[in-house]
Parts: sequence; structure tokens; C-alpha cells
Amino acid sequence: MSRTTSGRRSERAADGAQRDREARAWGWVAHLRDGGTTPWSAWGSAAGADQHFGRYLPGAQQLELVRRLNQRRLPSPELADRILATSAPGRGRPDLGLVGVLPDSAFGPPPVDPAELPGDELVRVATALIAEDVVAAGDPFETRTPRLLRRRYRLLGDPELATPLRAALVADGRPPGGRRATVVVAGTDLASMLVHLWTARSLGAGVRPWRDWLRLETGRTGLPDRIDLAARAQEWVPRVGAGHVHVVLDDPRRVVRMVTRRRIAAVRPLSADAVELARRTAPVVGTLVTPERRTALMWHRLRPVLSAYPGPPLRPPPRFRDWLVDGTTDLRRRLATGDYAVHGALPDPAGGPADQPGVSAPDDERVLALAIQVLLGPPIGTPRSGRAAETPRREAE
Repeated sequence: MSRTTSGRRSERAADGAQRDREARAWGWVAHLRDGGTTPWSAWGSAAGADQHFGRYLPGAQQLELVRRLNQRRLPSPELADRILATSAPGRGRPDLGLVGVLPDSAFGPPPVDPAELPGDELVRVATALIAEDVVAAGDPFETRTPRLLRRRYRLLGDPELATPLRAALVADGRPPGGRRATVVVAGTDLASMLVHLWTARSLGAGVRPWRDWLRLETGRTGLPDRIDLAARAQEWVPRVGAGHVHVVLDDPRRVVRMVTRRRIAAVRPLSADAVELARRTAPVVGTLVTPERRTALMWHRLRPVLSAYPGPPLRPPPRFRDWLVDGTTDLRRRLATGDYAVHGALPDPAGGPADQPGVSAPDDERVLALAIQVLLGPPIGTPRSGRAAETPRREAE
């Protein structure tokens, strides 16, 4: 037998083995599209190998995300197909091959077992789909034509208190501003305001991960500008007069009464993991729409969806308690010496005591579980009331 003939037979054998491996992989893809939950490492069948759903096999991240959805509840065929066709956005590993199908290569990342992927990789794929759904939901509202205001106002301070109220008034044709406007600076305890500031930035232009951001902000001199209530109030005294400046610390309802006679519903807080999912989704939305639309869509389309899912709130870790105590003491002193009205007292620092409810950081697996709930839930933009209902998984036929 010649070397050439032997080599050809070896090549044919190698090609046949590769086709068998790919047939097994396509069989697993078909299994997942039918609602299956068997992990790749336990899959040994080529059944369904004739059902190709594209020129190339989907990535390991996409396949594992479909399997995780199937474990919770069967997604629609349309959603499964969208996941399998989606590339993971942002920084991170590219779409990964299945171990046992593709040979190792000197170029690019090696093939992987999908079940061993960290939750972070699956969240990347999920954010691409959620971002598309946020944009597809359309603009949240049309702003009414501005009308004559009986109460001119400006809202500053804690973004969790000021931003939703301002947005509701603007949508009703009542934009802030005007001569001699009543300036209301809203606030609460310093730990909560830090969380609220990170939340607002997560829903907006983007921000570092919680622990990185918190370390940077607390390492600077003074408080972050937006939640330095005394500085925000004092800068408006020369503009509108001390009698028109109010710092409100005791009751969010007082903030509403100072600027409108309408009843404005309070926004529901977000869990630590919901804010992290929003933080990771916002940059993807930003690649699809303008910055202004991104912020509006994140606040008024995605946020109501995320608030329907309960979870532990975010709190600064105990090691930041000294910073919180010092910042609270300094802020109280400056508020007491200001020329403006202060309603209520700045609460003691929260987040330091061991019995304070909450978590010190989001968790990738919980974020992934929330992303799966959002993908399986009602379409973004549909009216919601109360908590999101959990629908049990039905078995695939």
C-alpha cells in the first residue's frame, strides 16, 4: 500500500470522525430547541443531526443559555432561535466552541464544556437580547406641551427621589426651571444615597462595577457632587434666595407636595442584582439608540420590569462604615449652618451594622437567574402590576 493511499484513508477516517462529532453536536442543538435540558457532557446521541439551524454550530454560551431557560420554563421557538443566533456583546470571550467537537487550536480560546461557563458569560448573551427588547418596546411616553406652571421648581439631590418625580412632571408638560423657582434638594441616609447614585448611573451613561466605583468615590475628598446635599442647596441660595431653597430629609411625600398637587406614585426599589443587570444592559442599548433615548428607555422601559422581581437590596460593605459616619457628621454640620430650610434630620449611616438587610455586591448567578426571568416574562413595555408571576416549567414533549 502506498503512502498516498494510506494518507487518504487516514484523512477519510478523520473526516468521518469529525462528521460524527458534529452530528452529535447538531443533535444536542435539536434537543435544546425541543426543550431538552441534558448537559452537553451527558449527551451521546446524534438524533436530530439532520436539523441544521445555520451554517455553523452556535456558540457554547448561547447553547448553555437555552438549556438554562429550558430548566426553568420552555421558551418560545422564536426566543430560542434568537438566543442561538446572538453574539455576546462587549468585552469578553468570543463565541466559544464545544469541547469534543472542535480540535484545540493555537489561535483563539479553546473549546469548552458549556456547563462549566461562569454566569458572567451567559449574562453577556442575555443582555444583547434584553437590550433589543427594550428598544423594540418604543419610547415610553410623549411629553405634553409645556403649560403655565403654578409652581416653578427644581429638583436636586438623591436621584432615586428626584429623577422619577422630575420625569413624571416633564411628561405632564411641567418642566423644571423658571425665575424664583422653589428648589428642593431631596436626600436620605448617606449609604442609601450612594446606592441610589450608582443605580442612576447604571441606568444611564454607564458606570464601573459596584465595588470598583465605591472604592473610587469614597477615596476622593468630599462627597460625590450629586448627593452633597449641603453644597447643592447652598449654590442655589444666591440665585433664588434662601426662602426658596429646601432640603427634605424626612418624608419623600413632602418633596412631591412642594412641587405639585398631583399624586405621584413612588418608584419601587431595585434589588442589587437588578441594578447590575441594568448596568450591563445599558451599554448595549447605547449601541442601538441615542444617549438621550437610552436613558429614557432604561428608566421607563427596563426599570419597571426589573422592579417586579424581588431580591436583596444593595448596601455598602461594613468596611466603609467609618467613611459613612464621617461623611454623615460633616454633612449634618454643613446643613445646620446653611441659610436654607432643612426638613427632618439626616439619618444615621445605614449599611454598617451586621443586622442591616441587604448584600454588599451583586452575584453573577443571581443576575443570570434574573436575566432568564426577564427573557421568559411578559414582553418589555407591557403593563405590569404587582410582582412578576412565576410560571413553572412544562416538560418538553
